[in-house]
Amino acid sequence: MKSKIHYTKPSITELEVSYATDAARNGWGEKCYEYIHKFEEKFKEFTGAKFAIATSSCTGALHMGLAALSVQAGDEVILAETNWIASASPVTYLCAKPIFVDVLEDTWCIDPAKVEAAITPRTKAIIAVHIYGNVCDMDKLLAIGEKYGIPVIEDAAEAIGSHWHGKHAGTVGKFGTFSFHGTKTLTTGEGGMFITNDPVLYEKVLTFSNHGRARGQTKQFWPDEIGFKYKMSNIQAAIGYGQMERIHELVSRKREIFNYYARALTNLSGLSMNPESENTKNGYWMPTLVFDASTGITREQLQKRFSEENIDARVFFHPLSSLPMFQDCPSNKIAWDIPNRAINLPSYHEISNEELDRVIKVIESFIER
Repeated sequence: MKSKIHYTKPSITELEVSYATDAARNGWGEKCYEYIHKFEEKFKEFTGAKFAIATSSCTGALHMGLAALSVQAGDEVILAETNWIASASPVTYLCAKPIFVDVLEDTWCIDPAKVEAAITPRTKAIIAVHIYGNVCDMDKLLAIGEKYGIPVIEDAAEAIGSHWHGKHAGTVGKFGTFSFHGTKTLTTGEGGMFITNDPVLYEKVLTFSNHGRARGQTKQFWPDEIGFKYKMSNIQAAIGYGQMERIHELVSRKREIFNYYARALTNLSGLSMNPESENTKNGYWMPTLVFDASTGITREQLQKRFSEENIDARVFFHPLSSLPMFQDCPSNKIAWDIPNRAINLPSYHEISNEELDRVIKVIESFIER
């Protein structure tokens, strides 16, 4: 049998191992936050954000950010159908209602026109998710937010290395969140980051992140309000700090892999890949193929062929409203249609050209040049 090609694997070197070992041996007592602070500083430097808080997950970062904006029961938060449930779950944690709208055909990101049409007096926030590294149209979304007095939040879980008009994804809206799950370009195993340029919001989330204990509180073990426990561990942060020292390499490799696919597939008709429009940069976390409906190629056919070749290929996100915990909204036609004819391609850091060629060969078997 041919060797397995995984769709994703982390890139961990001796650098990350050495920092994690140091944190395990010495990162206790007064040094228990040392690598957390180092990681946050490196992340701010890379993204250009003024403030950063390392968290146990992107979901937790989003939860705290929404709570800091006073999202509560009866409120509505607008987001795209095409997302992982982690973008919607924190809304429900606060007993608010996620409102799913359709996506754009080319970027698979939230459609600003659909956002504006969905706004009601109960709308408390708009979440712009930069899906697979593709960047949302932030100018249009921010204009809508300003018009109605609604904050625009960036879920940049998949968008490290992506930029909108010269600004790093996550730094354009009210706040941004990132994921460092083992599948991501930068990983700490599990983990996330909250970033913002708003000092008041930062202090609020910082307090939330420490069980409601405010930074300036002088009483020991005195929480000023109910908070959360979404801290990242020092050992995880040590791995993240090492990854940040390699971040340009990690992002460049993602772009290199995507471009290898794109060059090889450029002459094939009936398919499209992650876009990179003018004044944007795509971090290309997950190279994705969408076949034209006219080809008749289905997700199931693609999965079967890749499986036969011992290649992992990940399905495109199901529309959130199709999940059992939400009410179906098939009127979001694009988000409901694309997953049936799309696939995510393997793109881990150490993938070889020979392995990429094996993936490309499978795709070519579906469409003639």
